[in-house]
Amino acid sequence: MTDAILVLNGGSSSLKFAVFEGRDDLSLLLRGSVSSLGQRPRLRVVPVGGAPEIDRSLGDGPIDIDKAFAAVAALLADRDLLRRIGRVGHRIVHGGRDFTEATLLDGRTLDALRRLEPLAPIHQQINLEIVALATGLLPQAIQVGCFDTAFHAARPGLAKIYGLPRGMTEAGIVSYGFHGLSYSHIASKLRERYGAVAGGRTIVAHLGSGASLCAMRAGASVATTMGFSTLDGLVMSTRCGALDPGIVLYLLQDKKLSAGELTELLYERSGLLGVSGLSGDMRTLIDLKDPAAIEAVDLFVYRIGREIGSLAAALGGLDTLVFTAGIGENAPLVRERIGDAAGWLGVTIDHDRNRRGDELVSVADSGVDVLVIPTDEERAVGSQVLGRNSRLMKGR
Repeated sequence: MTDAILVLNGGSSSLKFAVFEGRDDLSLLLRGSVSSLGQRPRLRVVPVGGAPEIDRSLGDGPIDIDKAFAAVAALLADRDLLRRIGRVGHRIVHGGRDFTEATLLDGRTLDALRRLEPLAPIHQQINLEIVALATGLLPQAIQVGCFDTAFHAARPGLAKIYGLPRGMTEAGIVSYGFHGLSYSHIASKLRERYGAVAGGRTIVAHLGSGASLCAMRAGASVATTMGFSTLDGLVMSTRCGALDPGIVLYLLQDKKLSAGELTELLYERSGLLGVSGLSGDMRTLIDLKDPAAIEAVDLFVYRIGREIGSLAAALGGLDTLVFTAGIGENAPLVRERIGDAAGWLGVTIDHDRNRRGDELVSVADSGVDVLVIPTDEERAVGSQVLGRNSRLMKGR
């Protein structure tokens, strides 16, 4: 029996995984992660269906994605799940212009996705390495790619193009947008709550180590803060966010940074880490009294408040504001401060609801509904894999 779907969601410092079963709906069988790959990695498995929670060390030193995958494979074997997996869904950060729905990962598709690695240097290579590992472990399974960029593909044309020569635009130098699997999950949750209107004019704040905002109208992407790459937009854990291109020219021409040095600077040594000089972890920074740490948090909130204004202009107003991802779900102080910054739009957060972590955290008479909804990229991938199978069955 091969009715189960394995979902793999790899990042620069973690590998999240889940196993679902179902033909029409998804039922969770297993969920967990291998985290902190760069230092003291841990395997965590959440309790599902009476199975015990697991939280154990995988050693004191760093491990690569191969060893993280090996730990997941051993767990699947222990749970006797390998023989049941018929499809493997992969979160892939960049699909470019060609891949806008769940797609079979055959040789031709993988070649095209490898060519996109320069556009997402931290994630794309890891995502494709995981595909190779999963193919080796489960040669009988169908490998399916689900793309973070796909959710934003139907945005208006003006939301995608830059002020560059038309030939460059036609060659693919456009805004793609990211975190789309997270946003698609939130859109589905908004439809459950509000029906087809899906919260109306909505801004979703996906705030984690990578962070972005997405403006939605009736659950469809209208505009987003990330663009051609995952560097754009908000200040992030170690990424710079939106930057005057003249700074890049200055660093290349006057400071003589190489392309590799510039990549490391903008992706690995900037953001909250760079501004504070102490940490890229919001949990750490919030607790520190150091002036540089305080400034890093202030900058994070300021840039989000400014971008909320920009996206509200693109929507023509705001009906719903949603917080999601690690910071969005777990940092009530940050939510409160962002709510204050967006107060001019009608946002009023209820202190007690916010501190409790309720789903609805706005006051009863707030002009904007403010929600906290946990993201679930693994379920979003599983749903797209299931949807792809349904489309194929209908086409027979």
